Amino acid sequence: MTVDWSTPFVLSLPLAIRSLELLFALSVGIQTLEFWRLRPAMQNDGLWVWAIQRKDIPTPWIRLSLDVLFTPKMFNVLLLSRLLALISMAAQGSNLLNVSFLFVSNLAMLVRWRGAFNGGSDFMTLVVLTGLLIAQVANYFTTSDMAWRAGFWYITIQSITSYFMSGSVKLLKPEWRNGSAMIIFLNASIHGPLRADHWLRKPWVAVVGSWSLILWEGAAPLALLDAKLAVVFCIIAALFHFLVFWFFGLNRFFWAWISTFPAIIWCAGQI
Repeated sequence: MTVDWSTPFVLSLPLAIRSLELLFALSVGIQTLEFWRLRPAMQNDGLWVWAIQRKDIPTPWIRLSLDVLFTPKMFNVLLLSRLLALISMAAQGSNLLNVSFLFVSNLAMLVRWRGAFNGGSDFMTLVVLTGLLIAQVANYFTTSDMAWRAGFWYITIQSITSYFMSGSVKLLKPEWRNGSAMIIFLNASIHGPLRADHWLRKPWVAVVGSWSLILWEGAAPLALLDAKLAVVFCIIAALFHFLVFWFFGLNRFFWAWISTFPAIIWCAGQI
């Protein structure tokens, strides 16, 4: 099977919008269900009780307001309301009401977890929400196409930059250039340390793997030169995030970044 690179590929805006909305609703829906399962650990003698975390809030009226929001019953209402907003987005598309609620509730969840529960996936979730909010607000001041263009480009720039910065940081680290960092990370996987005779421990394999990752992440901006390049980039990225999930259990990373792919492919097609 060959790819005819002379034939242009353009993802239509309506399809890109629906793809992003569905993937994002799935991503945040999984996050919300995970929070639902964690409720016992957030109450009584659990690991993440609000009685301790509230001490981080210096302003008294804000702290009292959050005391009400983060009572067990209100927190349940918050999670169920998020699920309803996500179902609305998946079924009928995004609008100012469901996007605004999801944005505000996401900020509340970040406060509840002292800024982040799962690091990068929380950041990318907020990026997509911000892009959706930009599109909804801008729709009142310009055409729908221009509003979505602004939202999609915000998401795309943030997502592509995250890959580029990750590759750039690795390039500056000698432990990544010589491959030792990859072995260290794999030894910390949920499956336990690599066996002494594991093929991934071979120095040349680690070096090739490290440099492949560095070059791929560093070349991420090139994906915007053509929609077909963007598709290839996103397929590789999906495989990368799946492997991260497989080795480290970071399922949120997989869904959070994949939800940005429709925006990346669409923006590449516009160039």
